[in-house]
Amino acid sequence: MEHSVGIIGLGTVGSRFVEQFNLHESFDLVAAWDPDSAACKANEKEVHIAGSASAVIEAADLVYIAVPPLFHDEYVRKCVAADSAIFCEKPLGIDITQSRELVALVNNAGTPAGVNFVFSAAPSATKMSEIVGQPEFGKIIRCDLDLHFQDWPRPWHVNAQWLRDRDQGGWVREVVSHFLFIINRSLGTTSVNDVLISYPDGPEGKLAETDLLASLDSGGKPLAIKGTSGGAGPDIVNLTIRGTNSAVRIWDWYRLQVCEDGDWRDLLGTDRAELGMNAYVDQLDQLALMIEGETSLIASFDEALAVQEIVEEILSSQ
Repeated sequence: MEHSVGIIGLGTVGSRFVEQFNLHESFDLVAAWDPDSAACKANEKEVHIAGSASAVIEAADLVYIAVPPLFHDEYVRKCVAADSAIFCEKPLGIDITQSRELVALVNNAGTPAGVNFVFSAAPSATKMSEIVGQPEFGKIIRCDLDLHFQDWPRPWHVNAQWLRDRDQGGWVREVVSHFLFIINRSLGTTSVNDVLISYPDGPEGKLAETDLLASLDSGGKPLAIKGTSGGAGPDIVNLTIRGTNSAVRIWDWYRLQVCEDGDWRDLLGTDRAELGMNAYVDQLDQLALMIEGETSLIASFDEALAVQEIVEEILSSQ
């Protein structure tokens, strides 16, 4: 079954999904729009550019909302009013009260709705959840998330400079949130214990965080987060879950490694481009199931809200 889809927001991620929707057999990309005319022009050969966000919603059965988080509430509400299925970028927003109201609205309307957490369907994450649930993994002991970004925003975020600002950007919202999502799914509900967070222009400034040390509890197991940005060296994205008999980690987003005989072994391969493509395909496979009312791995609005609450608690700690 083919579903008509539209995109609101043609920045870095929205433009990437232009390609992915066009490649996927379950979707017909019928319209897109962005308030930036340059972004529209850059994508006009690949998708029909509508005259407004409302025109996109009117044209499509499913709307992918890929604008910055300050605008998610507005477009989600318009989709609910138009009875359009929703695929929203994370986070749902930055105001917890507003996002709680939005989740209640979507749930009460019964609108098919999901949030774009890459680890909802990526093979690295679904396989990790499977491994830690097996008896041979042993008792789960702890979880560690280590991150470093030489530059923030990253070079490919040239069209998303809002990510450098504290009001709606930063790598805690943009990256840590993805891992909190899969940790919640794999280990259970997460709560915050202690946080040490630093900003380059001080606690009252405008720029996003540069350093984070946080101690959390996930399903009764300790979770330690260490994150930094700025300073030479390769980017690091490493989530490790350790058990009494084994350990497993997601490395560089899509590589999955298991500890055997004291060393790491790749389970899914090492070709990052191929692994990334597989993650996109699986995500859209699950999105099609969501629209059709079938059981789907796509992150729900409730799951996204749970992650947002943790993220905003971390960011509000001084």
